[in-house]
Amino acid sequence: MTGRIAVGDRVEDFALADETGTVRRLTGLLADGPVVLFFYPAALSPGCTAEACHFRDLAAEFAAAGARPVGISGDTVDKQQEFAGRHGLGMPLLCDTDGTVRERFGVRRGFSPVPTKRVTFVIAQDRTVLEIVRSELRMNSHADRALAALRAHRG
Repeated sequence: MTGRIAVGDRVEDFALADETGTVRRLTGLLADGPVVLFFYPAALSPGCTAEACHFRDLAAEFAAAGARPVGISGDTVDKQQEFAGRHGLGMPLLCDTDGTVRERFGVRRGFSPVPTKRVTFVIAQDRTVLEIVRSELRMNSHADRALAALRAHRG
């Protein structure tokens, strides 16, 4: 399934290495509750750092909603590890180095040095998309709107 994913769609399972080199499956990440999968253009860049740190700062709220944020970009394991360590992110950062998952979720940018769009998917345990947040410039809106969707879903 490629192209644009919409709210209500079921996403396919996938497996990618995280910042420690451990291969993580989406179904495994969903075992304990919903996942907030946030695609970002580049680890350590200012916008992506602001976005990821906002997710980190709301960790208790996400835990209270029974969900976990998971970052994903085209960066290498080493770069994701540096990103996580430098900012104490404390969440899995997946390495979509070949762009397969980015393509499947329809968040590939055209010819650009940063091939991944900034888009967040709130995914329920059955792999149904509950919410999609698309904003290139409002970094905090991703975590804020994802939390609102999770609370609405639980309510």
